[in-house]
Amino acid sequence: MVRRVDKDLPVAELMAEIGRKARAAAQSLATASPDKKTAALAAMADAVDRRAADILEANDRDIADGKNAGMSPALLDRLKLDHNRVAGISASIRAIAGLKDPVGDVIAEWDRPNGLHIERVRTPLGVIGVIYESRPNVTADAGALCLKSGNAVILRGGSDSAHSSKAIHEALLEGLAAVDLPEAAIQLVPTTDRAAVGEMLKGLDGNLDVIIPRGGKSLVARVQAEARVPVFAHLEGLCHLYIDASADLAMARKIVVNAKMRRTGVCGSAETLLVDRLVAPTHLVPLLEDLRSAGCEIRGDDGVVKLFASAKPATEGDWCTEYLDAIISVKLVDGVHGAIQHINHYSSHHTEAVVAEDPRIVERFFNEIDSAILLHNASTQFADGGEFGMGAEIGIATGKMHARGPVGVEQLTSFKYRVRGSGQTRP
Repeated sequence: MVRRVDKDLPVAELMAEIGRKARAAAQSLATASPDKKTAALAAMADAVDRRAADILEANDRDIADGKNAGMSPALLDRLKLDHNRVAGISASIRAIAGLKDPVGDVIAEWDRPNGLHIERVRTPLGVIGVIYESRPNVTADAGALCLKSGNAVILRGGSDSAHSSKAIHEALLEGLAAVDLPEAAIQLVPTTDRAAVGEMLKGLDGNLDVIIPRGGKSLVARVQAEARVPVFAHLEGLCHLYIDASADLAMARKIVVNAKMRRTGVCGSAETLLVDRLVAPTHLVPLLEDLRSAGCEIRGDDGVVKLFASAKPATEGDWCTEYLDAIISVKLVDGVHGAIQHINHYSSHHTEAVVAEDPRIVERFFNEIDSAILLHNASTQFADGGEFGMGAEIGIATGKMHARGPVGVEQLTSFKYRVRGSGQTRP
């Protein structure tokens, strides 16, 4: 078994050693067989199940520390693990294990007139750094996805989830050891010193190939501003839900409550509700009554406040806010044109949804809004790699380069060209 790094080293030396070990592990993973990686993932899932009590005990410590620090209910919900959520972690690992191995997959191939045969083939990215906050399940999701795609990963979780992440990481190491894969394939930075993030942003002496930030706006902004390696951008989820005049009201009522209230602290939670002004007299009050009954605070524009007296007046800041809480901003708009204008002005390009029965409205919504995920007659809470059949995700990429939307195993690969000849020379 590979010797673990000495966590008592100065931060710069510690991170440099982590980077070197990750690069060596990546070289082994790039040629590891699909069966070996699948066996490791199965062993990890089994280890999570066996260690469930330890993981929950560690999480209790994080929750207690979070409450003492005054953490908001929304962030506590992100941090909280229970038996069902731990079972969900192992289930996600098993789902990833069951995916087709992307490494070596021939994406395209063709023949040239001179007889050359050219193939474009998926390859691992190499060493991936994941910097995240609050959610301990990211430890397992990122570790499993990177392993399946043949990448080594360096995980730097937040101090608020340190105990939970360490307990989950131990289960992942157990899975690697079960099939004799290098322990350095999945490393958890053993310090909460923020200087460790700075070292990752510098690239760890060329040993880090890409960084994925998953957290609040300030974290992502710092990574984008300071990183010397490529970044998969994961911005906030300022998600919109538009109810068109053609919407089925019964369907809209179910979708609105689910999109906002299923879990308010996830990035796919709807933060702004837009309602076609034409159906405000019939649709608005039932929708807002349902939200209020579910415990949601409503902040509306002037038209909304006139029709729903318990709504608080919305400010300009409300249209720009990812609440991650039981709060929603509501606005009346002039049809799909008004909805598109509002969304394109305020959106973080994460996820938007339309409830409508008119196919022309849906096509216009899909064609004129440039967000990573667009949904029709479905809750924004489906913005999740697991729900897309990817097993899990490292996050939702809102940029346009390389990866966009849920980042799963395929998005964690690059490609190379293999060219086969029979003695050709170029004139």
